[in-house]
Amino acid sequence: MGYSLEGATGAWEVVVGLEVHAQVISESKLFSGASATYGGAPNAHVSFVDAGFPGMLPVINRECVAQAVRTGLGLKAKINHWSRFDRKNYFYADLPNGYQISQFAHPVVGTGVVEIELADGTLKEIGITRLHLEQDAGKSMHDQHPSKSVIDLNRAGVALMEIVSEPDIRSPEEAGAYVRKLRQILRYLGTCDGNMEEGSMRADVNVSVRKAGEEFRTRCEIKNVNSVRFVMHAVEAEARRQIEVWESGRTVVQETRLYDPARGETRSMRSKEDAHDYRYFPEPDLLPLVLDEAWVKALAEKLPELPDEKRKRFCVQYGISFYDAGVLVVDQVTADFYETVAKGRDAKLAANWVMGDFFAALNRMGTTIDTSPVTAANLGALLDLIADATINGKIAKEVFEAMVETGQAPDVIVEEKGLRQVTDTGAIEAAVAAVIAANADKVAEYKGGKEKLFGFFVGQVMKAMARKGNPAIVNEEVKRQLQ
Repeated sequence: MGYSLEGATGAWEVVVGLEVHAQVISESKLFSGASATYGGAPNAHVSFVDAGFPGMLPVINRECVAQAVRTGLGLKAKINHWSRFDRKNYFYADLPNGYQISQFAHPVVGTGVVEIELADGTLKEIGITRLHLEQDAGKSMHDQHPSKSVIDLNRAGVALMEIVSEPDIRSPEEAGAYVRKLRQILRYLGTCDGNMEEGSMRADVNVSVRKAGEEFRTRCEIKNVNSVRFVMHAVEAEARRQIEVWESGRTVVQETRLYDPARGETRSMRSKEDAHDYRYFPEPDLLPLVLDEAWVKALAEKLPELPDEKRKRFCVQYGISFYDAGVLVVDQVTADFYETVAKGRDAKLAANWVMGDFFAALNRMGTTIDTSPVTAANLGALLDLIADATINGKIAKEVFEAMVETGQAPDVIVEEKGLRQVTDTGAIEAAVAAVIAANADKVAEYKGGKEKLFGFFVGQVMKAMARKGNPAIVNEEVKRQLQ
C-alpha cells in the first residue's frame, strides 16, 4: 500500500518533483576568476564580470564543466556533447546584469537515475530529467539597516548545477531519501559539499495532488528549502493545503511559495513564471559548449567508486549484510575507516565494533571520525588483541573506553592496566575448583537437572579472575569439573 493523504473525499496521491541547486566545488566562479570560497567579508569575492560592469565578458570555467560531467556520470545520465548557455532575463537587485546565464533548451547533462532506499528496505528508482549549469545570484539582506537593503555579491556568479528530477516521488519519505542520496553521491564525487546549512545545496520542491488514476493536476513550487527535514515537512504541508483547496471547490493556482518552518505551512510568494516570461535567448557572449569524447571518457575512468557499487562490494568482499553495508558507506570517510579496520581481520566483527561501540562513542562525544581519538589503525589493533587471545571480549570493552579517553594504542593500555587475559590452565583449574567448593548446594542443584546454573559457575569464576580468564578455557574447565 503506497503513501496517500486522506481528505474528506477519500485518499489523495501526492506527486513531487525536485529541483536541487548544488554549488559546484571549484576554486573560482563559473564565468570569472573571482574566488568561489564560502564566506569572506561582504563583496570581497567580486570581479567586474560578477558586478555587471559594462563591456565585461564571461569566460567559461573548464573545471565547473568537468564537475557537471562527473556528476552526470555519477547519476548514470546521458552526457550531451553539445550544449548551450542562454540568458534568462529577470530583475533581481542581487543579479547586477539583470539576467542570469543558464542552460535552458540544451543542458550539458540529460536523463539519468537515482536509486533510493526507503525505511522498510524497499528500493525505488527516481528519474533525472536533466542537469544544467547556471550562475548563482548574490544575497540581499534586509536586517542590516532600518530603511535600506544591503547586497553581498560574493555568491553572484558562483557555479550551480541544477538537478531536476522527474515527478516520480510519491511521499515526504521518498523526497527525503532522494535528497539524502543525491547529497551522498555528490559528496562521493567531490562535486558539491552538500552543506545545506551554508546554502551550497538547496531544493525547490514541486508539489501537486491527484486522485488515483488521474492526470497530473496543477503544481506549486516551494522555493529554497534548505534541509532534508524541511523538504519532507514542506511536501506534507503543501499537499494538505492543496487537498483542502480542491475539496472546497476552489482551484489550485500555479504559483511560487515559501515554506515557513515556524508555522509548518507554506505561503504564497509570487505567481509562477513560465519559460516565455523569462525571454530566454542564446547567450551571445559564449560559444556553444562542445565536449570532446576522449575528455569525457577520461573523466569517467577517474570517477571514484560510488556508494551503490561500494555497498555491493562490501557485501561480497566482507560478507556483511546489505543493511550494515548501507550504514558503512554512508560517506567516504566512514567507508574508508571501516575498510582499514576490517582489512585482514574478521570483517563482521569489525562492522559490529565500528557501528556499535565506535559510533556510540562519537555520538557521546559529539565528534566526527576526522577528530576521533580512536584511529582506525588502533581499533584494528584492538581486534587483533581479541583474535590472538591477549584479551577477551569483555576486557576489550574496557580497553576501548580507555582508548576513547586517552587516544592511546590498545596494547599500551593492556600492559599499563595489567589486563592481559589469563590462559594458564593451572590458574583457571584452581579458580574453578575454588568456586565449585564454595557452592556445594548449587553443584547439587546442577546435578539434579538445573542445568541453567552452568552460567552461574562461569560467571563466578570470571569474577574471581577479575574477568581476565579466557572464556573458552573457563567454560571447558567448569564443564569438566562439574562432570
